[in-house]
Amino acid sequence: MNAIIYCRVSTKKETQETSLERQEDELQKLSDSLGFHVFKIIKDQESGYELDRPGILQLMDIIKEEKIDAVLIQDETRIGRGNAKIALIHCLLKENVKIYSISQNGELQLSESDSMVLNIVSMVEEYQRKLHNLKIKRGMKRAVENGYKPQRNLKNRGNIDGRDRIDIPIQEIVRLRKNDLTFSEIAATLRGFGYDVSKATVHRRFQEYQSQLEES
Repeated sequence: MNAIIYCRVSTKKETQETSLERQEDELQKLSDSLGFHVFKIIKDQESGYELDRPGILQLMDIIKEEKIDAVLIQDETRIGRGNAKIALIHCLLKENVKIYSISQNGELQLSESDSMVLNIVSMVEEYQRKLHNLKIKRGMKRAVENGYKPQRNLKNRGNIDGRDRIDIPIQEIVRLRKNDLTFSEIAATLRGFGYDVSKATVHRRFQEYQSQLEES
């Protein structure tokens, strides 16, 4: 399984370099004991109260693009402090990435208060998604009532295995992805439009779109 080692100190003083090196060495040992493959080692010399950290932004980018199973930290304060800590832990758990710490010698166990806050955040996000999907369904219903026929927009192309290629609105996938929806959530939203599409298909089409952009 792939893991990212994340080390952080609060200032850019030279004396902090030793702490970063020590964190890296200890986290490498933790990774070895857990049987992880270290995909990347990331270091930050920034305040834990800040979200705008080069290392943490790189970490989140990698998690969006690669199959990362875990993030290894010295203790929960290394990932962040205050609201920044809660926000980042929420983002990692939302991507199904587990957090392991040296201080707990295993998977991070949150305090009761932190767990309660994360549960509230997740509940609010779930209701936001439901409202978003309801608005989409209502818009589609009105469009159909006004004469829109979605079946006329399907232009299937045959694949080599003989199955029809599902035609889905790539721009809608891109827009929803920019709004930080997961591929599973995007697939659910498109099904609300009437598109019989899976998470895997949505992810594949998004990757195709990205490749076309890079080639052009």
